[in-house]
Amino acid sequence: MSGSFPPSRTFWLFLSQVLTVDGSCRETLRKFLAWLALEKKKSASAKTAGYCKARKRLRIKDVEGVHKSVVGNVERAQRGGGLWCGRRGKVADGSSVSMPDTPANQETYPQPKTQKPGCGFPVMRIVGVFSLATGVLLDVAKSALSVDERTLFRTLWDVFEPGDVALADRGFCSFADFFYLKQRGVDPVMRNHQRRKKGIAQFKRLGKNDRLVAWHKMPLHLRPKWVSKQQWAAMPDRLTVRELTVRVDVPGFRTKTVVIVTTLLDHKAFPARAFAQLYRTRWAVELYLRHIKTTMGMDVLRCKTPDMVEKELWMHTIAYNLIRALMLEAATAYAVHIERLSFKGTAATIRQWAPTLAKAQAQPERAAALYKLMLYYIAADPVPNRPDRIEPRANKRRPKNYPLLTKPRRLFKEIPHRNRYKKGKS
Repeated sequence: MSGSFPPSRTFWLFLSQVLTVDGSCRETLRKFLAWLALEKKKSASAKTAGYCKARKRLRIKDVEGVHKSVVGNVERAQRGGGLWCGRRGKVADGSSVSMPDTPANQETYPQPKTQKPGCGFPVMRIVGVFSLATGVLLDVAKSALSVDERTLFRTLWDVFEPGDVALADRGFCSFADFFYLKQRGVDPVMRNHQRRKKGIAQFKRLGKNDRLVAWHKMPLHLRPKWVSKQQWAAMPDRLTVRELTVRVDVPGFRTKTVVIVTTLLDHKAFPARAFAQLYRTRWAVELYLRHIKTTMGMDVLRCKTPDMVEKELWMHTIAYNLIRALMLEAATAYAVHIERLSFKGTAATIRQWAPTLAKAQAQPERAAALYKLMLYYIAADPVPNRPDRIEPRANKRRPKNYPLLTKPRRLFKEIPHRNRYKKGKS
């Protein structure tokens, strides 16, 4: 059975697995067995053990290499497009995903301390950097919940190139981060941290709700832990930043008025109204994360070891970026704005068209025609243009009235009449 799963075939099966609705190894293997019988006139074992062992043999560095190749191809194809004031925008945000409750996963990604032993799940914290022009996930960092998002963000700084704009929320905004990003030639645009109320001095007013201020460096004993004493001493005593109060008028979102700070000090080249529009687009990262977590099902990973969890994370990233690449191609070919294309609809199109395109590979002209037709169908079904639509995060359908697991499963006693279940009686 091992000969049925060389690395290249295993990779494509793994990729198709993260694209399926079910996402199970069994369904992926059944699909492979059907292909094997039709195309190769062969049969193989219906047990998933061979496929699962083949996935373990995939090297993480090879999977990461595929991710970098996909990102590089998409970014080169879009070079020069979607700029903000002549700059490339890259937006960072953090989230978390859970995984099966196994001893190995718990050791690497411990469950939150507020959860009882045996009642929770291991949780991985992730921080991703997305391209604002393409929506592609450029890179992702991961760790346990005990590592904060700002620490993970610093491991992704190599994604930024000189001249880029680093867009992020206030959780990433600090004196040291601004200084080091500026040293790299990167200009941060972030919401001002809510605790920054001291060590600020205004020295120039550029316009209404637009001013230059100086951030004063905190004393040595209050420096961030990740900065050494020598590094802290080498920093300037004050950092000049621009502070703008803008109104992000999007009904349904938490904040309407925000204070933005940036190292882009030229108010003529970068007018205040441009920042309002830029920070409004920052909300797009919330949709990107929703696509990859909810639409693609990455919010709950399936693998039972940290090594396989990492591979599964990268496979989801590759699948997400390939879908975004297809959306970009369809949008360009048929002059449709990419934000009008449905991510979920594109993913469904790929699942249904993949077998047809695979059969046509023996006829290159036929395959090219079918591929072009698939792009047309993706572009021909745009989502309705509903700007500022309010969609509350609320479930209408009620869940089943099962009791909550408040003890390890081996100790939990189920109440026969669950409709009469009351907390504390288990």
